[in-house]
Amino acid sequence: MAKLEVSNGGNSAVSEGKPPPLPSPRRNSKFLQANMRILVTGGAGFIGSHLVDKLLEKETNEVIVVDNYFTGSKENLKKWVEHPRFELIRHDVTEPLLVEVDRIYHLACPASPIFYKYNPVKTIKTNVIGTMNILGLAKRVGARVLLTSTSEVYGDPLQHPQTEEYWGNVNPIGVRSCYDEGKRVAETLMFDYHRQHGIEIRIARIFNTYGPRMNIDDGRVVSNFIAQAIRGESLTIQAPGTQTRSFCYVSDMVDGLIKLMEGEVIGPINIGNPDEFTVLDLAKKVKDLMNPKVELEIVGNTPDDPRKRKPDITKAKQILGWTPKISLLEGLPLMEEDFRRRIGLNKN
Repeated sequence: MAKLEVSNGGNSAVSEGKPPPLPSPRRNSKFLQANMRILVTGGAGFIGSHLVDKLLEKETNEVIVVDNYFTGSKENLKKWVEHPRFELIRHDVTEPLLVEVDRIYHLACPASPIFYKYNPVKTIKTNVIGTMNILGLAKRVGARVLLTSTSEVYGDPLQHPQTEEYWGNVNPIGVRSCYDEGKRVAETLMFDYHRQHGIEIRIARIFNTYGPRMNIDDGRVVSNFIAQAIRGESLTIQAPGTQTRSFCYVSDMVDGLIKLMEGEVIGPINIGNPDEFTVLDLAKKVKDLMNPKVELEIVGNTPDDPRKRKPDITKAKQILGWTPKISLLEGLPLMEEDFRRRIGLNKN
């Protein structure tokens, strides 16, 4: 069994574990090279649908998407609905799923504060029970599974920038805990299934991602600012405005996830853009690019909002050969074009 480097409390460790479950006999066929069958949970969502686009560019991939449409939309996948290598299933991952697949990208979970605070119990059930169900499926069919974890596992970090060895500073009983702690438990489950059952796992800790198909007014800062600028509304900046974020364009994120899945390292690996901006800087850039007439307005902040967020992507660079390519100034106009089309307001 190949030895895979993993992060283990700040030290590089080698994971021995059990050998992985055998995949379908289709993988070893002498006479027919079977397509790679890939499951994407949450594939009707923002990042998930872009991942599906990229996966289906390869003619030897078949893609199955499962989504309950809590935050996702069929609209994001409409161009693939009749495609012979694509299948769409309406399903909630908190219920068991029976399919035959070779790879699993596990993205299912609301990632916007508005959505996960609306139903925090459902959110943590998705992270815990949903991840257990997906790992049970991977164990049964011998599939490799990638979890999209989050920079929120670092909480309000005391280390800056955040490396994968940092254990985090998370409030276990706050209003964001259903998401933060839910993803931390999901990572624990991934490693426990790997050590106990030999499941092949990959863990990506993804940082703030933006781009076309984000939910409009979903509570995340980039989509909020762009929607407000297009409508001519004040850009509402949560106090104090000096909190920082690092924004990764969605195509860069998808490339990083695929490189991690097909590589030899378990992770966790930070996937994000290390360029750091204050929220006030972002608001000014959106204003200058999209609507110089709008005002900037400081409003109250939400509890447990992290003061700083910046990934250390040294491992992604060295191990995966991945670095983001699209800058914020290049990505924002691409997102504006998509939002204007969906809102129905052309630029004067």
